[in-house]
Amino acid sequence: MIVIGADHGGYKLKEEIKKYLDEKEIKYEDKGAYSEDSVDYPNIAKAVASEVSNKKADIGILICRSGIGMSMCANKFKDVRCALCYEEQTAKFSRMHNDANMLALGADYITVNQAICILRQFLATEFEGGRHQNRVNLINEIEKENMK
Repeated sequence: MIVIGADHGGYKLKEEIKKYLDEKEIKYEDKGAYSEDSVDYPNIAKAVASEVSNKKADIGILICRSGIGMSMCANKFKDVRCALCYEEQTAKFSRMHNDANMLALGADYITVNQAICILRQFLATEFEGGRHQNRVNLINEIEKENMK
């Protein structure tokens, strides 16, 4: 299950991504925004990241103008590893090496086609494990130490 959300700046791209998910018959839940009316992106990021953190969704997608604010907010949640990606290679390695479970996109910096390619790569890539598992474990330990 995927959970998706965007602020007003990412609304149009979110709607295009939803069309792609519908075409591929990939189940998702939309947490807003539901128009281009101004909203506070931390509220959308919270709604999406909490679903991933609480294991109610496997993957989260967040979209705002730059992707920066959304990713910063999402990464405040336990067990969330949100990667801001602007091209396919970073999407691939965020999953393969970092076991990212959330994807942030910057609507002002990528086209719809680029966003779909990034998302497709993100969803198609599995965590490699091996030497990378220790590093993810270290991230988790830092999280436990600092998020009390």
